[in-house]
Amino acid sequence: MTYGPNAGSLVRPPADHHEEAHTPVFVGERREQLDVILSRYPTKMAALLPALWMVQDARGWVSEGAMEEVAAVLDLTPAYVKGVTSFYTMYHQHPVGKHFIQVCTTTPCNVCGAEDVVQAFLDATGCGELGLTSPDGRFTVIEVECLGACGFATPVMINDEFIESVTPELARRIVTERD
Repeated sequence: MTYGPNAGSLVRPPADHHEEAHTPVFVGERREQLDVILSRYPTKMAALLPALWMVQDARGWVSEGAMEEVAAVLDLTPAYVKGVTSFYTMYHQHPVGKHFIQVCTTTPCNVCGAEDVVQAFLDATGCGELGLTSPDGRFTVIEVECLGACGFATPVMINDEFIESVTPELARRIVTERD
């Protein structure tokens, strides 16, 4: 099990999860993109977050092998890269569903029904529990601390899409409208 820095962010890899052989990410065009990013920073270390984001964008998650590749490319230790990757909840350290659903459950949102929204997502996606991926691989649902929209409870992030004022009914509709 992996616990993120946010209290409700329990995220577990699937039971059949195992580390596959790593295929390099920073080759060809992606290496050229990294070189452009590196030119914008005073040190290679400063480009760590964008490099990790590039890996996740390419693969959907950041594997141990990818962390080692990032470390080698940026002249960092794998332990340092792992520390940064595990600190930020935006980086997935195991495969997640195509639609990564984050539901704010801090006090203002909880008072406005966030727990019901979470349950609606869990039921509609078939995930069953927070942090698990649905059997079809399409959805992963987690709780997060404050998405910064307390006046529009309950806010939800699905991948890069921000949705305000989500109710249990809207949660079910959102799930059925995803491919």
